[in-house]
Amino acid sequence: MQPVRTADPSPERFRQVLGRFATGVGVLTTVVDGLVHGMTANAVTSVSLQPPLVLVCVDRTALMAERVTRAGCFAISFLAADQQALSAWFADPSRPDDARQFAGVPTRVAATGVPVIEDGVGFVDCRLHAVHDGGDHLIVVGRVEALGDGGSNEPLVYYRSGYRRLAGQP
Repeated sequence: MQPVRTADPSPERFRQVLGRFATGVGVLTTVVDGLVHGMTANAVTSVSLQPPLVLVCVDRTALMAERVTRAGCFAISFLAADQQALSAWFADPSRPDDARQFAGVPTRVAATGVPVIEDGVGFVDCRLHAVHDGGDHLIVVGRVEALGDGGSNEPLVYYRSGYRRLAGQP
């Protein structure tokens, strides 16, 4: 049996090792004072079936951390493989922080009043359930109020610092 490779969990090594865990890619959206805000998120997971809960991790220094907790509701749109440009757009810190960030982005309003991005693989629409300390991030837990899927669209996948396609995807 081979010995397990270990190393000190420096931030660089931590990112490198955890980057080997493939994730889906979503866009977290919320509305504050009538203005829609969004950011790319891949630290998303289901928490509970009863009640239906999901979590998303948000850097505590990001504007979205204050916005999503203040709004009390949020949605996560799970992106399709052909929506890589949207992922990059909502991850770009230099994009406009006003209504222009959603210019040309097809959305529809979900049950909580928060928009979800069209043509993805699915979405969850949530009311804020809890916020927990997660070191340099906030762990934002939402109770799912509405959800939907995008049919047969293939997901956008992120692995080892890059976008990937699942085996068999064109």
